[in-house]
Amino acid sequence: MSTQPIAVSTLTFKIKQYLLLLKLRLSALVVFSGAFGYLLADVNYFHWLSFTAFCLGSFLITGAANTINQIIERDSDKLMRRTANRPLPTGALSPQEAGVYATLLAMAGTCMLIIFVNVFSALLGLLSLILYAFIYTPLKQKTSASVFVGAFPGALPPLIGWVAATGSVAIEAVVIFAIQFIWQFPHFWAIAWVADHDYKQAGFKLLPSGGNKDCNTAFSIMIYTLFLIPLGMLPMQFGISGTISAIVATICGILFLWQSIYLMRKLSDQAALRIMFGSFLYLPIVQIAYLLDKL
Repeated sequence: MSTQPIAVSTLTFKIKQYLLLLKLRLSALVVFSGAFGYLLADVNYFHWLSFTAFCLGSFLITGAANTINQIIERDSDKLMRRTANRPLPTGALSPQEAGVYATLLAMAGTCMLIIFVNVFSALLGLLSLILYAFIYTPLKQKTSASVFVGAFPGALPPLIGWVAATGSVAIEAVVIFAIQFIWQFPHFWAIAWVADHDYKQAGFKLLPSGGNKDCNTAFSIMIYTLFLIPLGMLPMQFGISGTISAIVATICGILFLWQSIYLMRKLSDQAALRIMFGSFLYLPIVQIAYLLDKL
């Protein structure tokens, strides 16, 4: 009997497991935010090669960060239903295999940014990886302040995109960073509310105000969504985009705020789930509005 079909099946299985380590949807969202910052930057000439290399390099570095995150959390992932079937908890891949994979991804992504984009964006990409994988990830089991730390790498992609296009940090880059930074809090806390049982099983401390699903946590979520409304108008004030996108951002901010007020009234998982899905819609809609308004 030929062993070739078995070998092909094993190789296909391994490839699938390595792809799962990338967290493709999350990595794609990170690349989208980075591309948004790149395209929003005011440059005289658009470089397709640089833009493509930036997107691919960012994807590889993000995949490396996600892989390291799963190496560190492999024992915790076994305790949660939504992560128990990941490649490392199931033993489909070893930590050593994942470690080599993450190293190759990080090196390839960094080299791509250095060669085809600029050194500054490569350094910021590595900073984001370090903050996410080596600081935010272990902090999750120690303090809810980990969400604050995690908000920095989570908000860096649009700023890195701006730097990739221009080679420098400007006030406009800080503005789009600030919007995504504040957005992180209602986004993560809504996820933490919905997945509270799983997170507590793994020992993660992500909810504010003592880690309870109560009015204090709902109030914290509401405050941060409230901040998004004036922040959403700053791109117009700094000339990054126009009035139409400011209106879109304001409407989205008000709807987001209404969802957080609803959570304060109901204190239910269903209300938190609405915020979670609302946060997934808010960011791309607002970012696309800024881009279209610039055009």
